[in-house]
Amino acid sequence: MKYKVYEIIGENCMSQRSGQQLYNLIHPQLQAGDSVELDFTGVRKFLSVFFNLAIGQLLRDMKVEEFEKLLIVNGLNSFGQQTYDNVIDHAKQYYSNDSYRQAVDEMILEYSLS
Repeated sequence: MKYKVYEIIGENCMSQRSGQQLYNLIHPQLQAGDSVELDFTGVRKFLSVFFNLAIGQLLRDMKVEEFEKLLIVNGLNSFGQQTYDNVIDHAKQYYSNDSYRQAVDEMILEYSLS
């Protein structure tokens, strides 16, 4: 299935809510083993929080090999591609390394309590 992200989210992929919206759309298909293509043509602005929720958390339920085989991402501008790559690199480490995940979770908790 191919999705034009601009038509679903708009030109700004910057919020947790919109990231979760996209995740909710694509997660069931990927879990079923179906490929998903996300076309970001027309999207101008990105924040890592969007990619963390839309795509990064997919790695919680999928192996990296399966993720890379089933999810196709294209049409990102240079900033969007850089942000996406950073989020995916961190998500791979977060979901595959228990000590890293614990350290990140502790930092987030400390930050939220201050």
